[in-house]
Amino acid sequence: MKRMATKEAKKFSKVKALFETLKKLPKPNYNVILVIFLVAAAFLIGRLSAQVEYLKGGGNVAATPTAAPQQQQQAPTVTLDQVKTLVDSKKNIAFGDKNKKLIFIEFSDPSCPYCHIAGGKNPELNKQVGSQFTVVADGGTYVAPVPEMKKLVDSGKAAFVWLYANGHGNGEMATKALYCAYEKGKFWPVHDTLMTSKGYDFINNTLKNDKTKSAELAEFLKQVISSSDMKNCLESGKYDGRAAEDQALATSMGFSGTPHFFVNTTPFIGAYSFKDMQSAIDAALK
Repeated sequence: MKRMATKEAKKFSKVKALFETLKKLPKPNYNVILVIFLVAAAFLIGRLSAQVEYLKGGGNVAATPTAAPQQQQQAPTVTLDQVKTLVDSKKNIAFGDKNKKLIFIEFSDPSCPYCHIAGGKNPELNKQVGSQFTVVADGGTYVAPVPEMKKLVDSGKAAFVWLYANGHGNGEMATKALYCAYEKGKFWPVHDTLMTSKGYDFINNTLKNDKTKSAELAEFLKQVISSSDMKNCLESGKYDGRAAEDQALATSMGFSGTPHFFVNTTPFIGAYSFKDMQSAIDAALK
């Protein structure tokens, strides 16, 4: 009993000392506490509002490309002479001649999902990103622009230039393959192979800009171009600096995302349906 009493006395002594210490502490500043409370409340209200907007938008907070141009506020002026120069340059991937009434420019990235959508060879991806991109063949209304542009080029009505711009981060090795293919007259077969569902998966999940995988890239493309020609070209290094050159050109022309098209001097920034470009095309062909 005596031991228990001693223990209780010690506990009481500690509690008493604690209260004495608390008495010596400065009185709280209730104004500061109120300010902290209001800031915390504002933060919570802001988070709640964001969640409400998130739910209103169907749970998708990422911006989805639409059929409307993303015009820059201070975009540089692009002249028709500049566009014609791109067609006439011997180093660019170009089809047709600079004197055509209608010239298409495409800044693209083979690893970019919306470039695949505009390329028209990966309809599975079109269906995944939203009904507005479902192609006509699958019951939608979207008309991929690149195949339609090629038709106009093949018929002699237009010229076309393909240039690289970074839109997804994994497209530089595939871009080198496109330049290698162009010099062999195989641009479109290689382009169309890379822009398929299998191509998208290969570029983004296997190739990923790894220079040591040139043989794998050549093997992937062997059905449309000589694998030895492709491997030798890739390993030669002749196009190692080309992506940076194209990117600089894209920036000088107001690039803000892939795909970035020009119909003569009219910009279409995004995966437009060909139908949305029709008025600019008709005006050029008058």
